[in-house]
Amino acid sequence: MPSAELRASDADRDRIADLLRDALAEGRLTAEEHSERIEGVLAARTVGELDVFVRDLPAGQARKAGPEYVPPVSAVPNRPTPGAIPMDADDRLMAVFSSSVRKGRWRAGRRIHAYAIFGSVEIDLSEALFEHRQVMIKAISVFGSVEIRVPENVSLRGSGGGILGSFEVETLDSGETDAPVVFVDGLAVLGSIEAKPKRGKMITDLLDRVTDHVARKVDDHLRKHLDR
Repeated sequence: MPSAELRASDADRDRIADLLRDALAEGRLTAEEHSERIEGVLAARTVGELDVFVRDLPAGQARKAGPEYVPPVSAVPNRPTPGAIPMDADDRLMAVFSSSVRKGRWRAGRRIHAYAIFGSVEIDLSEALFEHRQVMIKAISVFGSVEIRVPENVSLRGSGGGILGSFEVETLDSGETDAPVVFVDGLAVLGSIEAKPKRGKMITDLLDRVTDHVARKVDDHLRKHLDR
Protein backbone atom coordinates (compact mmCIF):
# COMPACT_ATOMS: atom_id res chain seq x y z
CA MET A 1 0.00 0.00 0.00
CA PRO A 2 1.41 3.46 -0.91
CA SER A 3 2.43 5.47 2.15
CA ALA A 4 0.00 8.26 1.20
CA GLU A 5 -2.90 5.84 1.70
CA LEU A 6 -1.89 4.83 5.22
CA ARG A 7 -4.20 5.90 8.02
CA ALA A 8 -2.89 9.00 9.81
CA SER A 9 -2.10 8.80 13.51
CA ASP A 10 -2.50 11.53 16.11
CA ALA A 11 1.29 11.89 16.09
CA ASP A 12 1.20 12.47 12.30
CA ARG A 13 -1.42 15.20 12.73
CA ASP A 14 0.58 16.85 15.52
CA ARG A 15 3.73 16.97 13.34
CA ILE A 16 1.86 18.71 10.49
CA ALA A 17 0.21 21.11 12.97
CA ASP A 18 3.67 22.02 14.31
CA LEU A 19 4.88 22.80 10.78
CA LEU A 20 1.85 25.00 10.16
CA ARG A 21 2.43 26.90 13.42
CA ASP A 22 5.99 27.64 12.36
CA ALA A 23 4.76 28.78 8.92
CA LEU A 24 2.32 31.15 10.63
CA ALA A 25 5.07 32.56 12.86
CA GLU A 26 7.36 33.05 9.83
CA GLY A 27 4.63 34.97 7.94
CA ARG A 28 4.13 32.31 5.27
CA LEU A 29 0.48 31.85 6.26
CA THR A 30 -2.15 34.31 7.39
CA ALA A 31 -4.11 33.64 10.58
CA GLU A 32 -7.16 32.72 8.48
CA GLU A 33 -5.17 30.31 6.28
CA HIS A 34 -3.62 28.74 9.38
CA SER A 35 -7.03 28.24 10.99
CA GLU A 36 -8.47 26.64 7.83
CA ARG A 37 -5.53 24.27 7.45
CA ILE A 38 -5.55 23.24 11.10
CA GLU A 39 -9.22 22.37 10.78
CA GLY A 40 -8.37 20.18 7.79
CA VAL A 41 -5.44 18.54 9.59
CA LEU A 42 -7.59 17.54 12.55
CA ALA A 43 -10.16 15.99 10.21
CA ALA A 44 -7.64 14.23 7.90
CA ARG A 45 -7.84 10.44 7.71
CA THR A 46 -4.74 9.50 5.70
CA VAL A 47 -1.08 10.54 5.47
CA GLY A 48 -1.68 11.75 1.92
CA GLU A 49 -4.47 14.08 3.07
CA LEU A 50 -2.11 15.57 5.67
CA ASP A 51 0.68 16.24 3.16
CA VAL A 52 -1.64 18.47 1.12
CA PHE A 53 -1.63 21.11 3.88
CA VAL A 54 2.16 21.65 3.74
CA ARG A 55 2.73 20.97 0.04
CA ASP A 56 3.30 24.67 -0.76
CA LEU A 57 5.61 25.26 2.24
CA PRO A 58 9.40 24.71 2.46
CA ALA A 59 8.85 22.10 5.15
CA GLY A 60 6.50 20.25 2.80
CA GLN A 61 9.12 20.18 0.03
CA ALA A 62 11.70 18.86 2.47
CA ARG A 63 9.35 16.05 3.52
CA LYS A 64 9.46 14.72 -0.06
CA ALA A 65 13.18 14.10 0.23
CA GLY A 66 12.52 10.79 1.97
CA PRO A 67 13.54 9.17 5.25
CA GLU A 68 16.89 10.98 5.33
CA TYR A 69 15.17 14.31 5.88
CA VAL A 70 15.73 15.91 9.31
CA PRO A 71 13.19 18.66 10.19
CA PRO A 72 14.78 22.11 10.60
CA VAL A 73 14.99 23.78 13.98
CA SER A 74 11.99 26.00 14.64
CA ALA A 75 12.48 29.69 13.89
CA VAL A 76 10.37 30.63 16.92
CA PRO A 77 12.28 31.12 20.22
CA ASN A 78 11.61 28.47 22.88
CA ARG A 79 9.73 26.30 20.39
CA PRO A 80 11.28 22.87 19.77
CA THR A 81 11.72 21.07 16.48
CA PRO A 82 8.40 19.43 15.49
CA GLY A 83 8.19 15.89 16.85
CA ALA A 84 10.96 16.42 19.44
CA ILE A 85 8.62 16.38 22.42
CA PRO A 86 7.14 13.09 23.68
CA MET A 87 3.39 12.74 23.19
CA ASP A 88 1.14 13.27 26.20
CA ALA A 89 -1.25 10.52 27.22
CA ASP A 90 -4.88 10.95 26.18
CA ASP A 91 -7.36 12.23 28.74
CA ARG A 92 -10.52 10.13 29.14
CA LEU A 93 -13.90 10.78 30.73
CA MET A 94 -16.49 7.99 30.90
CA ALA A 95 -20.02 7.95 32.29
CA VAL A 96 -22.00 4.70 32.25
CA PHE A 97 -25.31 5.12 34.05
CA SER A 98 -23.55 7.96 35.88
CA SER A 99 -22.01 11.39 35.34
CA SER A 100 -18.46 12.63 34.77
CA VAL A 101 -17.42 16.27 35.08
CA ARG A 102 -14.16 18.09 34.33
CA LYS A 103 -14.23 21.80 35.11
CA GLY A 104 -12.45 24.57 37.01
CA ARG A 105 -8.67 25.05 36.80
CA TRP A 106 -7.38 21.94 35.04
CA ARG A 107 -4.80 21.18 32.35
CA ALA A 108 -6.35 20.30 28.98
CA GLY A 109 -4.43 17.66 27.03
CA ARG A 110 -3.98 17.36 23.27
CA ARG A 111 -6.70 14.73 23.01
CA ILE A 112 -9.73 14.19 25.23
CA HIS A 113 -12.05 11.21 24.86
CA ALA A 114 -15.59 11.44 26.24
CA TYR A 115 -17.98 8.48 26.46
CA ALA A 116 -21.53 8.93 27.75
CA ILE A 117 -23.55 5.70 27.83
CA PHE A 118 -26.86 6.20 29.60
CA GLY A 119 -25.02 8.97 31.44
CA SER A 120 -23.69 12.50 31.09
CA VAL A 121 -20.25 14.00 30.54
CA GLU A 122 -19.49 17.69 31.10
CA ILE A 123 -16.24 19.19 29.82
CA ASP A 124 -15.81 22.82 30.82
CA LEU A 125 -12.71 24.43 29.29
CA SER A 126 -13.67 27.98 30.26
CA GLU A 127 -11.08 28.10 33.09
CA ALA A 128 -8.75 25.36 31.86
CA LEU A 129 -5.02 25.75 31.29
CA PHE A 130 -4.42 25.31 27.56
CA GLU A 131 -0.93 23.87 27.10
CA HIS A 132 -1.45 23.01 23.42
CA ARG A 133 -2.76 25.09 20.54
CA GLN A 134 -4.83 22.22 19.16
CA VAL A 135 -7.18 20.22 21.37
CA MET A 136 -9.14 17.31 19.88
CA ILE A 137 -12.22 16.10 21.74
CA LYS A 138 -13.60 12.77 20.52
CA ALA A 139 -17.07 12.25 21.92
CA ILE A 140 -19.46 9.29 21.82
CA SER A 141 -22.95 9.55 23.28
CA VAL A 142 -25.32 6.55 23.46
CA PHE A 143 -28.57 7.35 25.25
CA GLY A 144 -26.56 10.03 27.04
CA SER A 145 -25.22 13.55 26.72
CA VAL A 146 -21.83 15.22 26.25
CA GLU A 147 -21.71 18.94 26.98
CA ILE A 148 -18.62 20.99 26.09
CA ARG A 149 -18.00 24.62 27.01
CA VAL A 150 -15.05 26.71 25.80
CA PRO A 151 -13.77 30.29 26.37
CA GLU A 152 -15.15 32.90 24.00
CA ASN A 153 -11.78 33.73 22.45
CA VAL A 154 -10.77 30.29 21.14
CA SER A 155 -11.60 28.78 17.76
CA LEU A 156 -14.17 25.99 17.88
CA ARG A 157 -14.75 23.47 15.07
CA GLY A 158 -16.82 20.31 14.81
CA SER A 159 -17.34 17.26 12.64
CA GLY A 160 -19.82 14.54 13.48
CA GLY A 161 -23.43 13.52 13.41
CA GLY A 162 -26.33 11.87 15.15
CA ILE A 163 -28.39 8.72 14.70
CA LEU A 164 -31.75 9.59 16.18
CA GLY A 165 -29.71 12.03 18.25
CA SER A 166 -28.23 15.51 17.97
CA PHE A 167 -24.70 16.77 17.30
CA GLU A 168 -24.38 20.57 17.62
CA VAL A 169 -21.18 22.62 17.56
CA GLU A 170 -21.38 26.42 17.62
CA THR A 171 -18.46 27.39 15.37
CA LEU A 172 -16.09 30.09 16.65
CA ASP A 173 -13.32 31.98 14.86
CA SER A 174 -10.87 33.61 17.24
CA GLY A 175 -9.26 36.88 16.20
CA GLU A 176 -6.15 36.03 18.24
CA THR A 177 -3.27 34.41 16.37
CA ASP A 178 -2.12 32.31 19.33
CA ALA A 179 -5.55 31.19 20.47
CA PRO A 180 -6.11 27.42 20.62
CA VAL A 181 -8.35 25.51 18.26
CA VAL A 182 -10.79 23.08 19.89
CA PHE A 183 -12.04 20.46 17.45
CA VAL A 184 -14.97 18.24 18.42
CA ASP A 185 -15.39 14.95 16.56
CA GLY A 186 -18.39 12.95 17.69
CA LEU A 187 -21.32 10.61 17.20
CA ALA A 188 -24.60 10.76 19.10
CA VAL A 189 -26.83 7.68 19.05
CA LEU A 190 -30.18 8.44 20.67
CA GLY A 191 -28.25 11.03 22.66
CA SER A 192 -26.73 14.48 22.33
CA ILE A 193 -23.36 16.19 21.89
CA GLU A 194 -23.22 19.96 22.26
CA ALA A 195 -20.25 22.35 22.16
CA LYS A 196 -20.47 26.14 22.48
CA PRO A 197 -18.75 29.11 24.16
CA LYS A 198 -19.34 29.99 27.79
CA ARG A 199 -20.22 33.66 27.74
CA GLY A 200 -17.96 35.98 29.69
CA LYS A 201 -15.06 33.49 29.88
CA MET A 202 -11.82 34.46 28.11
CA ILE A 203 -8.22 33.24 27.95
CA THR A 204 -5.84 36.07 28.84
CA ASP A 205 -2.40 34.46 29.19
CA LEU A 206 -2.35 31.62 26.66
CA LEU A 207 0.98 32.41 24.98
CA ASP A 208 2.96 32.58 28.23
CA ARG A 209 1.48 29.30 29.43
CA VAL A 210 2.17 27.50 26.15
CA THR A 211 5.72 28.82 25.88
CA ASP A 212 6.56 27.92 29.48
CA HIS A 213 5.06 24.46 29.11
CA VAL A 214 6.97 23.71 25.89
CA ALA A 215 10.22 24.96 27.42
CA ARG A 216 9.70 22.69 30.44
CA LYS A 217 9.01 19.69 28.23
CA VAL A 218 12.15 20.34 26.15
CA ASP A 219 14.28 20.69 29.30
CA ASP A 220 12.91 17.43 30.70
CA HIS A 221 13.50 15.64 27.40
CA LEU A 222 17.09 16.89 27.13
CA ARG A 223 17.80 16.07 30.77
CA LYS A 224 16.63 12.48 30.30
CA HIS A 225 18.74 12.18 27.14
CA LEU A 226 21.88 13.46 28.90
CA ASP A 227 21.34 11.14 31.86
CA ARG A 228 21.47 8.05 29.66
